[in-house]
Amino acid sequence: MTGYINTIADLERQTYGVSGISNQLLKQSGAVQALHSGHDTTLGVGSGTGTIGDTAALYNRVFGQKVWSMLNRECNALSVISKRPYVSSGWRVLVERPAGGSGNSLDVSARVGANSDAFLGATSLRPDLMGGVPENAKLGTNADGLFSIAPKYSTLFTSPKIIAHQFEFSELAMEMAQIDDGIGDIRAQMREDMGKHHAEVQNQMLVMPLEVYDFDGGVTTTIATIERNYTSLLKIVSNNTELQNMKANDLIKNGTYDDTNTANGVAEVSTLFGNSDRAATTSSFMNAVVNSGGTGLSSYSATGQRALTLSTINQTLREIRQNGGSPKVILTGYDTLQTLSDLLQAQERFMDGKEIVPTVNGVRGVKGQEVGFRVSTYYDIPLIPVAAMPSTKHHSLTTGLSDMLILDTDHLWLSVMKPTQYFEDGISNGNPFGVGTLGNQALYRTIGEVGCSYFRGQGKITNLV
Repeated sequence: MTGYINTIADLERQTYGVSGISNQLLKQSGAVQALHSGHDTTLGVGSGTGTIGDTAALYNRVFGQKVWSMLNRECNALSVISKRPYVSSGWRVLVERPAGGSGNSLDVSARVGANSDAFLGATSLRPDLMGGVPENAKLGTNADGLFSIAPKYSTLFTSPKIIAHQFEFSELAMEMAQIDDGIGDIRAQMREDMGKHHAEVQNQMLVMPLEVYDFDGGVTTTIATIERNYTSLLKIVSNNTELQNMKANDLIKNGTYDDTNTANGVAEVSTLFGNSDRAATTSSFMNAVVNSGGTGLSSYSATGQRALTLSTINQTLREIRQNGGSPKVILTGYDTLQTLSDLLQAQERFMDGKEIVPTVNGVRGVKGQEVGFRVSTYYDIPLIPVAAMPSTKHHSLTTGLSDMLILDTDHLWLSVMKPTQYFEDGISNGNPFGVGTLGNQALYRTIGEVGCSYFRGQGKITNLV
């Protein structure tokens, strides 16, 4: 019954057709099956069992100009950290009070000791020698409690890092993309994909595992040029205890499980912004708050890993606040975020939602639906998932939740000397001699470096399972 539509398959073929082959010919060859049968079946034109021709050349897949990404290329760590112009390579920091030490509060634990000039400016004060003086006290007299004291300062500095990615396309490729089933403007497609890659790589630099910086040997590969990258947030948010625990478990520096907690050999990991105090003392102003669950061999080992609990998070937040920090954001992986959500819901609590407004180079968007977006929060601190966030995995440890970085972004930033710029030259610009090839070469380049002005206000929770 030619011309009649008896089945849904007939309707599909009548409506859409397949590459110019009529519905009747398809039915005659037994190819009428479904809407996309022409994509999945080798078509032949025949009558009964005899083939009268080969129509393979009459069908061609058309892919279209759209390129779909199969990759997760989010760069949340790079997006969240604040950006500042690179106006200075160094900065000065106050590291100790004029008297009373460098702890979270004045140390007034001293109870004995002679009244001397040195005692008035000691790191541990006597409660009766803190500044109270008699009437008509003599200047510069320790007996009256007056003597010149002064705070201690230090300096930190950074070197700008150049992050660049080059790519190219030939003249022939650009022309062929304009005809047949090409993608059209290959330059635009490459610019978009390479721009995303440029941002994704910078994001990865910010969450590079700390142990990767041990390029003297050990369990890592020799990668001495890693210092060309941005300094990782996991290196900034660290302390002396964590370094020694990592050394005891051979995460840095080659050796055996001997619990050797000496600081020798961890210079690449401990030196930061021109300062190496973190390698020598647990009281350094460079030490951040790190919760790893133990010390020595009991820390970064299979027995040292522990489950994430609300008490662990609360303890870390409390220590940061006692240090004078004010957490602004928590970066972690999707697995840890899910575990935290399960913990809260299991206790019949619910994670709050909060609207945050992104900023770009200091320009803040208008609060509202157009530019803001809602995220989960913990104690009103936004939780931002980062797919590239590392976890504690080494030796016999094959599982582990992603680390948690608790950041005070008022004191942690990315200094930008040159914002991301795109450069391109070549034959399409009338200058093949400039690139030395019959095509175009292009480049994305960013210059900057991470800085931190208060380490004790930053925190990290690691070694989770």
